[in-house]
Amino acid sequence: MLTKEFTVTNAVGLHARPASVLTQLAGKYESEIFIKKANAQVNVKSILSLLSLGARKGDKIVIEVQGSDEEAALEAVIGYLASLGDND
Repeated sequence: MLTKEFTVTNAVGLHARPASVLTQLAGKYESEIFIKKANAQVNVKSILSLLSLGARKGDKIVIEVQGSDEEAALEAVIGYLASLGDND
C-alpha cells in the first residue's frame, strides 16, 4: 500500500468535471484507490463518493493506493491533481 498527502490547489476544489476525469483515470487501474479527508474516506472510482468528500482549495487529502499497479496509479492520480493547479 502506498500513501501520499496532497493539498488541493484547484480554485474550486474537486467539483464535478475534475472529479469525473479523476474517476475515469482511476478506472484504468486495477488497484484500489481511496482519498481520505479528515475522518472521511472515499473510493476514487465512484464519482458520487468523490463529490461527497467536498474537497476544497487548501484541503489536505491523503491518497491511498493498494494493488498490483499501485505505483503507476498513485503517480497518475497525483499528476492529474497537480495539473489542475488554479486553472479548473
